[in-house]
Order: sequence, then structure tokens, then C-alpha cells
Amino acid sequence: MKLLMRITDAFFLFLVYHSFLSGQSLGHQVAFHVHNKCPFPIWPATAANTGHPVIADGGFYLPSAETQRVYAPWDWKGRFWARTGCNFTSNRQPACETGDCDGRLACDGLIGTPPVTLVQISVQADQSKPNFYDVSLVDGYNLPISVTTKQTSSKCTIGGCSKDLKKSCPEELRVLNKHGDTVACKSACLAFNLDSFCCSNEYGSPEKCKPSVYSKMFKDACPYYYSYAFDSPAPLVNCASKEYVITFCPSAWGGDHTSI
Repeated sequence: MKLLMRITDAFFLFLVYHSFLSGQSLGHQVAFHVHNKCPFPIWPATAANTGHPVIADGGFYLPSAETQRVYAPWDWKGRFWARTGCNFTSNRQPACETGDCDGRLACDGLIGTPPVTLVQISVQADQSKPNFYDVSLVDGYNLPISVTTKQTSSKCTIGGCSKDLKKSCPEELRVLNKHGDTVACKSACLAFNLDSFCCSNEYGSPEKCKPSVYSKMFKDACPYYYSYAFDSPAPLVNCASKEYVITFCPSAWGGDHTSI
């Protein structure tokens, strides 16, 4: 009996120690409930800012209507996005139609290829202070996303889009798959690389860089997102919570999809 107790105690200590090493202590983490409401599978991905750890291996598979919980340490800063139309069973490059990270399932810190809709998050070290987050179309769009705290609050919610930008995307901004379907919509900056669209160099200030016909189109479809670098008022949300919900395709329509 004593030997059994010692083995049980040792196993319990191992679990505690392993939990500590792997960062699974909820008291020291923020939880992100990543939910896929799209009518097709997606491959959510994460990339940490410099100096912050990779979370969830940088990417994973998420079937339609399922949720995966992802943990990040306090003071974590980084981004989430979704890859679509992926096929990791062949040697084809890229492996995904949108958001690809060098053909890998686990991006392991790599940033996805734009255009993608980006969730940008800054978790504060002080748990009593609000965390900051936004959704950005500065590089373009591939899926609508909503973000809110687990206990839903209107002031903590970034809503989805009222229109599917892939359907209204101008021809010069479209990203097509091999079937000729529009799978993403580039931003004007990504498409044309002009200072006036990218808010760079002599246009690197809010006074000089103004909304364009393209950013206004993005804003009309997705009013809660950053449509260009100096979008005003800044659609940045700050709310203190230990749990957040990131939903891909939060509205009922979800968008079209064709696998590669």
C-alpha cells in the first residue's frame, strides 16, 4: 500500500511538473477558444511576436462546427489567422490556398502568406489590466472573424462582416485558386505596393495617408476591422479577461470554398 501511495504521489508530482513546464497552469495563462463556424474545415495558425513563445505549435486542423482551446502565457503578443483549402498529403507548394506557411501544418512561428484576415492580440503581464486586440485587413481578407470575451460583452466584441469581400472584391485585388474561384482579396497596399496605399515614407502619417476607394470598400463590408494602417477611429478593443472566443465565419453564410 505504501509503495502504491509513493507511486501515485510520484505520478501526481510528474503531472504537476509537466503541467508547469508545458504552460498548462490556467492561473498563468489566457485561453483562446478557436471556433470554426465555416461550412468547411480550416487550419487556424498562430505566430508570436519576437521574443514570445510559439503557441499551439503554430497551427492545427479544425473541422467545421468544432472548437479547439489554445493557451498563451500572460504577456503574450502575436496573431491568429486561418488557412483555407489545404492539402498536406502531397508535396505541392503552397499546401494551402490562403495563409500558407511554407507548406507546414504546424507553422512553428512562421507568418502566413497574405492576404489573410488577421487577429492581432497583446496580452498584458498584469492580469488586472485589459488586453488589446483587433482584426486587420491591412494585408487583405480571406475569412470573416469575430473576437469576444468568453462572457460576451458588447464593448468587448469585434463583430464579423456584413458582406463577403471575396464576392465583391475588384478583379485587380482577387486571389484565384486553380479552379478560378476567388479565395482571398488583397489590400491595395499588397496589390500595388504604393506608398499612398501602404502609408509609408512620405505618406507615413495619419495626416498624409487617407482612406482609398479600396479601404472604403473593405470598411463598408467589415466595419469593425482595420481597413488600412491609419484607420480612424482605431478599431482596437481592450478588455480584461482570462478567456476569449475567436470565431471564423461568425455569420451564417460562411462563404464559398473549393479544396485544392
